[in-house]
Order: sequence, then C-alpha cells, then structure tokens
Amino acid sequence: MGGIFGVVGKDNCSQTLFYGTDYHSHLGTENGGMAVLGERGFLNAIHSISQAQFKSRFVDDYKELSGHIGIGAIDDESPQPLIVRSKFGTFAIAATGLVSNKDALTEQMLREGLSFGEMTGGGVNTVELVARLIGQGESVVGGITKMQEAIEGSICALIMTSEGIYAARDRYGRFPLAVGVRKGTESSDLVVATEASSFPNLGFELLKFLGPGEIVLLSPGGLRNLVPAGSEKHVCAFLWVYTGYPTSSYEGISVEAARERCGRAIARNDDVKADFVTGIPDSGVGHAIGYAIESGIPYRRPLVKYTPGYGRSYTPPSQEIRDLVATMKLSAVREVISGGRMVVCDDSIVRGTQLRNLTIKKLWDNGAREIHIRPACPPLMYPCRYAFTTRTISELASRRAIRAIEGQDIENVDEYIDSTSKKYQEMVEWIRRDLNITTLKYLDIKDMIEAIGLPEEQLCLYCWRGR
Repeated sequence: MGGIFGVVGKDNCSQTLFYGTDYHSHLGTENGGMAVLGERGFLNAIHSISQAQFKSRFVDDYKELSGHIGIGAIDDESPQPLIVRSKFGTFAIAATGLVSNKDALTEQMLREGLSFGEMTGGGVNTVELVARLIGQGESVVGGITKMQEAIEGSICALIMTSEGIYAARDRYGRFPLAVGVRKGTESSDLVVATEASSFPNLGFELLKFLGPGEIVLLSPGGLRNLVPAGSEKHVCAFLWVYTGYPTSSYEGISVEAARERCGRAIARNDDVKADFVTGIPDSGVGHAIGYAIESGIPYRRPLVKYTPGYGRSYTPPSQEIRDLVATMKLSAVREVISGGRMVVCDDSIVRGTQLRNLTIKKLWDNGAREIHIRPACPPLMYPCRYAFTTRTISELASRRAIRAIEGQDIENVDEYIDSTSKKYQEMVEWIRRDLNITTLKYLDIKDMIEAIGLPEEQLCLYCWRGR
C-alpha cells in the first residue's frame, strides 16, 4: 500500500508538501519521503516511519527542503522519492502500486547492461525500476507510456522535472489520482494526490480525478493534458470498503457514504437479535453506523482505538508487527461489553488471526454474551495482484477453510465463491468456528457493488473473483 502527493506553486511549497504527504499516512507504515526542486536544485529526504509517525520524522526536514515544486510518498515497499539523472535531465520520482513482473524486468535490464543503485531488502527498489523503464522512452511522456505497457500490475507515478510535475494514473485506474487547485485561484497553485481528502485543510479544492492511463503536467503555468484517459476502467472496490480514508471520495463517490450503504445492506438481510451494534475501529465504524441506522439497533463502543499512537494493523509487512499493533491499539470497555449481545461490523476478514486472537478474545474476556460478526464484503479468495498487500493465497482465511474442508488446496474455487452454494456455507461455518463467534454473515458481492455505486464492469473485483 502507499500514497503519493505533489505540489506546484509560485512560493515555497515545503509546508504544503509536508502536511499533504502526511495526510497519506493511513496508507503505509514503513517508508516516507519528500523531494523538492528549488534554488539549490533537487533535494530529498527519506526516512523509515516504522517506529515513528511521518510528522515527527520529517518536522525538521521540511524546514530545510525549500522549493516551489515538491513530491512526497508514503510506501510500504520502496523508500522514495528518488532523484534520477537521465537523458531527459535530472528528475525526481514517486510511485505507488505493484510491479508483479519486477524480477523478470530486472533480469532483462541487467542483461541489457543497465545497473541499479537503490536496493530494498536485498532487492531492486521498485521506484528505481519504474524510473529506468521511463528512461527508455523518447520523452518523459513516451517513457511513462512505455513503462505502463511493460509492467504487470499497477503503477501511479509523479515525475518532477524543471517543467513541473508529470502525473500519471495507472492504465486501468485501479487506484486514484486527483488534481486540486488553491481556492480562489485559477491555476497558480496546484496539487496532485492519491487522496483528494488531503486537499481541503490545505486550502485546495478538487479540480478533477485523472482517468485510467491519463497523463497531465502540473506547472506554474497551469494544468496541461498530455495523454487522454483510456476507456477501460477497473477501480479497486476495496478503496471504499477499507483502504480509503472516510473523508475521501473516488470517482465522485464518498467513502463514508458507501460504507454506510454497505452496513444498511448487511442489516436488510439479517435477522439477528442484538443489544447493540459496533464497528471495529476505524474502518468498520462507517459500516456499523449504516447497520444501526437500518436496523434500529443502537450503536455503542465496546472497543476504542488509542488513535495517537497506532495506525492500521493491516498495512505492516510482518505478521508479528500486525499482531502487536492490533493488540495495543484497541482497548475494551467492560461496562459496555459485559452481558451484551453484539453485532460487530468490520470492513473484511483477510487472515482472521488478529480478529480471532486479539479482538474477539477481548470481547469474550470482558463478558460478551453473543458476538455476531458482519464483514462488509464477501470472503477474500485471492491475494491482490495490483498493490503491495496480501501476497499469498495461504494467508487468507477463506483458503484455510477450503483446505480444511477439501483436505488439500484446490484450483477451482467457483463453488466457494457462489454465496448460494452448499460449499460456500460450509466455508463460512468453518471460519465461524475458527473465529470462535456466535454467528458469521458476509455481505454479498452484488450488494457490495450496489452500495459502492459504480457499474460492476468499472470495478476491480479480483480479490473476490480471481478475474
């Protein structure tokens, strides 16, 4: 996971860059960085944020990084932004997404005599690989197009040159990229970001969402369209279910409103008797509010997140760190839990280990009478091919269930995807017993699609359907 932010202005942009990049901290926990172009040329700062929040690591850097153009990144895989010298001149680059054929492309480029200087965990830095691919084009725009055609996966990129910032959304628009303009101006200050929710508090308003494969140039002279948007779009549905910040919107659809609609849909198809509804903080809260509104069952808070110190438990790369964050960030309120029958809404069940060992255990240990888990999406069946999140099938709770039922891993899981089949019911029941909960009921994929509000063919549903 990750997010990128860029700003172009007439004056020093470092403060806007600092806070704009920080507004992407919910998308990653490992690496952060900023780069600027000013009187002293290209400058950058990159730090690990695994043990400290972005603001605390970069509060001194942004005061030194003076420039009128800047880009920043939060990313779990690659330290960035990088400064690269090329035949186009020097440029800085930030990119987010996944290159699933990274190893093959790296070997091919090594055979052609190219070398790599940035190494991450013993491997090539993905952002440097993207920069090398761009450098093979006849121009920056041609290089971006060449890169998007070469990779398998999905990459959104910002390339900062002396002209301004080239912003490119991935070919099929799986992840967002939005452009904003300072309020009260036409084009003097521009920003571009993964999260449009970063704009309002910085004094910017949304100008446009880039379309699939669209490339634009942000410069002091304004916004120039360089490559038009493609016609084929497959936006990641998980943006609305989990990944996106509640105040964000994608393709004009509010994240919070979509989550409330998911919760309403769960409640309409549920007949469980409960004393209250709750959502696992933070991403389950919107779903639970929708459930409470639709069902008339009151919303309460048996679990409270200690927000100042802990981020998301899904994003860290190691299970050990994920478990630690999940353990420490949620505090139980015994007076609310004890004796209660509760509907617990969550965005999803990915691995299920944190939910079972940490969250559910806290509820039982504090006297819960019944626990009814209601995920706001169907069982995840495939690891994402387009972002650095789940990496193997064996991680997923649904696949552990299938393995237990079948006695082995199987390739064709169509029966388990079909929510009307007996196999699907067996899988859900296995997961329920494994989680040690009273009942478990997932949101159907058709209801999830309707709640999001985009046509099915414009959504990426790979992690549920495998296509």
